[in-house]
Amino acid sequence: DGSSVTLDSSWSLWQSLRRWMWKTEVLYSENSREQKGRQDSQMSEQPIKGLVFDMDGLLFDSERVVQKSWNEVGRQMGFGERFGDHIYHTIGFNVVRREQYFKEHVSPDFPMEEFTENTRRIYHRIMEEDGVDRKPGAEELLKYAKEHGYRLALATSSRELHAQLLLKKYGLFDYFDGAVYGNMVSAGKPDPEIYLKACASIQVLPEFAIALEDAPSGIRSAAAAGMRPVMIPDLVEPDEAVLELVWRRFDTLYDVIDLLESDFQNS
Repeated sequence: DGSSVTLDSSWSLWQSLRRWMWKTEVLYSENSREQKGRQDSQMSEQPIKGLVFDMDGLLFDSERVVQKSWNEVGRQMGFGERFGDHIYHTIGFNVVRREQYFKEHVSPDFPMEEFTENTRRIYHRIMEEDGVDRKPGAEELLKYAKEHGYRLALATSSRELHAQLLLKKYGLFDYFDGAVYGNMVSAGKPDPEIYLKACASIQVLPEFAIALEDAPSGIRSAAAAGMRPVMIPDLVEPDEAVLELVWRRFDTLYDVIDLLESDFQNS
């Protein structure tokens, strides 16, 4: 029907722009600080119309639960006591990219299916026993943004079923106008596909949206999509190369409310 044609043509446009947008990260890394300052100033002049959120490590303190489950499964499967330390290198990856990482850095024959099944079981056990904390300012930011007319999307590497269960359980699901999950993309972060699709889901062009991320791979993804990446670090602090891509760095999501208040007053 006509709607499907429109969606197909819109996504074709996003895809045609994608190769060009990939150059964003290279341009950022090659620019001097003075050039980056000018780019930041130009970005700041664009109104913010949409916010796109990562989930694990940004809205929920769930990366630490994942790390605990990896440690437990690692011991059970003979991979050592601190297998969970691998999470520092895979934060933001979807299951496909994580499998690639394990086969490159642990074993070419890494039993991903068995590992995934075991970790999911233990992850859910930990969640049932201990729960998971929402990150400071998570619901406050979502509520503020919704009340002030911003379009809100989710761009998470987690599977749709897992993400929706978590968001609904803790009362955050209904804040979002659109969502893209890890099982809905062909290439995970740092590829820009997930952020381009998330922007399309709320009908906001990337240059008018900010991406909220805790992980370096997510920052790279958002920058390559042509968005304004905002980083609130969780388990991993950004290195110099990642900081060159960051538009703003904050300690908590409460700081993003202050940013939006300033933008709202100037609009």
